[in-house]
Amino acid sequence: MSVTEEAVGRHSQRASGESAWRSWTAAYLTWAVLADGACALGGGLLGAHIRFGGYGQIPIVYVFVIGATPLLWLTCMLLAGAYDTRVIGLGSDEFRRMVNAAGGFAIVVVVISYLTQLDLSRIYVVIAVPWAGITDLTCRYLLRKHLHSLRSHGSCMQRVVAVGHAAAVADLVATLTRESYHGLCVVAACLAGEASGDQQLGVPVAGTFDRVPEAVSAFAADTVAVLACSEMDTDRLRELAWALEKTGTDLCVAPILLDVAGPRTTIRPVAGLPLLYVDHPDLIGVKQLIKSAFDRTVAAAALVLFAPLFAGIALAIKASDGGPVVFRQTRIGRDGKDFTIYKFRTMTVDAEHKKARYAGGNEGNEVLFKLRQDPRVTKPGSWLRRWSLDELPQLVNVLIGDMSLVGPRPALPEETKRYCSQMRRRLAVKPGITGLWQVSGRSDLVWEETVRLDLRYVENWSFALDLQILWKTCSAVLGGAGAY
Repeated sequence: MSVTEEAVGRHSQRASGESAWRSWTAAYLTWAVLADGACALGGGLLGAHIRFGGYGQIPIVYVFVIGATPLLWLTCMLLAGAYDTRVIGLGSDEFRRMVNAAGGFAIVVVVISYLTQLDLSRIYVVIAVPWAGITDLTCRYLLRKHLHSLRSHGSCMQRVVAVGHAAAVADLVATLTRESYHGLCVVAACLAGEASGDQQLGVPVAGTFDRVPEAVSAFAADTVAVLACSEMDTDRLRELAWALEKTGTDLCVAPILLDVAGPRTTIRPVAGLPLLYVDHPDLIGVKQLIKSAFDRTVAAAALVLFAPLFAGIALAIKASDGGPVVFRQTRIGRDGKDFTIYKFRTMTVDAEHKKARYAGGNEGNEVLFKLRQDPRVTKPGSWLRRWSLDELPQLVNVLIGDMSLVGPRPALPEETKRYCSQMRRRLAVKPGITGLWQVSGRSDLVWEETVRLDLRYVENWSFALDLQILWKTCSAVLGGAGAY
């Protein structure tokens, strides 16, 4: 093949990649717009129906209001950035922008009603706006889950060329392969220093930093991810940005600081330098008081609500072997203080004495002892573990303040003795009944991944994150992944 034919082939491949990217993003945004408009229209119709007792009784002015509602709703969504392609598939950012749009919509309605002296019914507004917001959030959630399903099969992905050291690139490849819902697929790597094709990265090595534009063209990439490395200095990064600008390729730069969420970071220009400021996590203060009050209120309500279930489980455990119903164990809580954790007993009474006998068959990670088919588990214990019902007595721990609904996994004393300084950071907050570790695989996770998720939670805690984890816990429990 001649040089000209090869260049044409690469251009055609890249054009095909760009066409596919634009095609599915356009389709996603089209469905999002249709869902937003339909939900806004549905909210208006429902509010009018309830306010006036039927569609035949709706005043003519409300017909125009209902007709204008979808247009105004879509405008608020657009201004709030809900159609930004950069947040497609990212639940927290997308939902936050939608909530902001709903708040803006309500304010605009009030202002327009005041300026035009339009006496809108309070009942109509109170019904129409929340209904539109809730149904729209639900539709966007279903749309996002469908997108995640497509991405798990390799569709609707951005093709990425990773730039950095081999170890960092390998970590990025492994993470994006495991978490495909992010929509990024590393197709090639350009490494710092000398690059060889025999690097064990899982993707082809296209050369060194100087070969990035060629790698983008050869692998039809639409994004370049520059990982933290000293070799990529200011001048080289500027030249790379200029080269990628000509082809419209996105450029993202990963800072050295990892696992820090966007709300904690701000970029402020100082003397022409874009400095990244990092706020401290909210581990004390009013927000933690709100979290504690929420935890104890929910725990108290859940204990009352699940009282009949508690009684049934207790009878089943007692009838199986006559042993104690509740299993007590010492765990390490906030600031390294020990406490007694409560769980429904799922193993034989002498399970701890038999542990050494099965140590050689450990199927957990190097720190946690787990067996998929543990002979010490009782018959009621197997289904209690399958549905995580054995964790319910920990609501008592939440009520008395030893634990939280959401937090790092409560650690055993022998685990904490092996902690390095970084791992002890997970003790800065109360342990939780559920957490990122539970919604991400539980016992199937390697130890390093468990610790990383716990640290990510501590560094990025917010009340919204707690609510998101509680929501995801339902699907994690129903799926049963890692429950043994």
